[in-house]
Amino acid sequence: MSRFKVLIFDWDGTLADSAGMIVRAMQRAIVGLKLPPRSDQQIAELIGLGLNEALVRLYPEFDLAKLRALLEGYRAQWLSEGAGEAELFTGALEALQILHERGHQIAIATGKSRRGLDRSLRHHGDVAKLVATSRCADETASKPDPRMLREIVEELRIDPSDALMIGDTEYDVSMARSLGMPALGVTCGVHDAARLEAAGAHDLVASVAAVPAWIRSG
Repeated sequence: MSRFKVLIFDWDGTLADSAGMIVRAMQRAIVGLKLPPRSDQQIAELIGLGLNEALVRLYPEFDLAKLRALLEGYRAQWLSEGAGEAELFTGALEALQILHERGHQIAIATGKSRRGLDRSLRHHGDVAKLVATSRCADETASKPDPRMLREIVEELRIDPSDALMIGDTEYDVSMARSLGMPALGVTCGVHDAARLEAAGAHDLVASVAAVPAWIRSG
């Protein structure tokens, strides 16, 4: 049995293959709201942050409250038109099930809103059954602030060193490292291996599907 009592997963780009969908949705909103254009790379770079933090970085010249209101209205329309839900990466569900069966508690720390994560978990009900707790950017501090991880370990009554953060961005790695929690980077998402290593990832794997073997080998 691994020393990690709790495995904390990011959602977008780690469990869910959602980066492309997020970029397309944001580009559609930019066009629909007649905002100054931004590149796909500029948008993708901010996946994992909370919406407020992402907007401040993407449009520093705009009033955040007004921009947030515009986007909320646009998002409500987009969802009412039947926007889809991103599928999980291949092998992610099976990996979570294996880890859960081995006795690890599963948690989620995400830049999504609570409403967004709840919608995703309703769609992926088999994942929802495995999750002990979760934190979202709109109910605590956004990444890379470690507050959401601190709240998770305090709720589950464990030391940060007994948990492992698993994510695809330097934001995931940085918040874990600042709390003294090891971080495992997955290279299937937004940030490349070099950035994850530079942020302080303990190790790298190609995807969540490789996590059970990585933990067992460690």
